[in-house]
Amino acid sequence: MALATRTDRRPSMTRTLWDSTVGKKTIMAVSGLVMLLYLVVHMIGNLKIFFGSGEFNHYAHWLRTMGEPFLHYEWALWLVRVVLVSAVVLHAMSAYQLSRRDIRARPSKYVHKKPRASYATRTMRWGGIILALFIVWHILDLTTGTVHPGGFQSGRPYQNVIDTFSTWYGNVIYIVAMLALGLHVQHGFWSAAQTLGVGNATRDRVLKTMANALALVLTAGFVAVPVAVMTGVVS
Repeated sequence: MALATRTDRRPSMTRTLWDSTVGKKTIMAVSGLVMLLYLVVHMIGNLKIFFGSGEFNHYAHWLRTMGEPFLHYEWALWLVRVVLVSAVVLHAMSAYQLSRRDIRARPSKYVHKKPRASYATRTMRWGGIILALFIVWHILDLTTGTVHPGGFQSGRPYQNVIDTFSTWYGNVIYIVAMLALGLHVQHGFWSAAQTLGVGNATRDRVLKTMANALALVLTAGFVAVPVAVMTGVVS
C-alpha cells in the first residue's frame, strides 16, 4: 500500500511578504528610499558641472575607479547599478500589483465622490510612467550614446551634457521628467514614512515639510543644469 505524501508546502516568509498588501507597500517604501538616496547623490554629482569640465570629467572618471585597488575598474559602479535597477523593478512591480489589487477590490465606482486628492497623489501613476520612459531615454542618451545628439564622446561627459541640453527636445524631456520627479518624491516620501510607521500626529508636520523640501531641492538641483546650459552659464 502506497503511503500518502504531502505535496503542499507552507509558503516561505519571503513569498508571504511579497503576496501581502503590507509587504508590497513595505517593499515599495524601502525601494523608494533607496532610489531617493541615489537621487540626492546623483544631483550633487551633477552640480559639479558648474566647476568646469575638468572637475566634472574627473568626477565621472572617479565613479568608475572608486573602490580600487580592492575592486576592479567599474566594479563598484556596476554594484550600484545592480542595486538601483533592483530597486526600480521592485518599486514598479509593487506599485502595479497594488494598483491592480485596489481596482479588483472596488470594481464599481464609488456612489459618493471621494475627497479630492492632492495633485501629486492624482498624478503618481502617470508620473511613474513618465519617469520610467525618461530613465530609458537618459541611459540611451548619456550612458550608451545611442540617441545622443552631435556624436557621443566616451570619457567626455561634460561635452555630452552640453550637447544634450543644446537641443530643445533634450531640455523639454529632462525638465518635464524632473517636474514629475518632484511630485513623485513629494508624495512618495510621505507615503513611505507612513508605511514604515515613522509618521504620527507629532511628526506629521515635520515629515510633510521634509517631503516638500526634498522635492523642491531635487527638482531645482536637477533642472539647474539644463537651464545653465540654455542660458550660457555652462558652455
